[in-house]
Amino acid sequence: MKKFFLMLLLGIFPTLSFAKAPNCFSWPMSMTEVWMKNAGIVDIKDLDEPKTKITLMATEKKGKDLYTQIYHFIFYDKYNNSYEIITKIDSSHDECSISSVNGYLISKNFIIS
Repeated sequence: MKKFFLMLLLGIFPTLSFAKAPNCFSWPMSMTEVWMKNAGIVDIKDLDEPKTKITLMATEKKGKDLYTQIYHFIFYDKYNNSYEIITKIDSSHDECSISSVNGYLISKNFIIS
């Protein structure tokens, strides 16, 4: 009976102990698109948003409902060129824009025809 109770407790405990981090990809994605436009890298109207690949690379809990999140974006334009960006933001479940977006252009890949 003790083993059964222990197994049940160990089976339930992990689901109760981990809080889910906020899903805040839209804030850094929007700010990155504006930054790329302002920097003359690519115009927002040329981006093919449905092709954008978004990966949450890391989340660190910094305090009560305060997280630092690192996202990796791969944007594609209508010519199938790609732009890789890494972003860092502070966010919470209530507010995704707690901090400004720090963005780093990793690569630009152009298709030459």
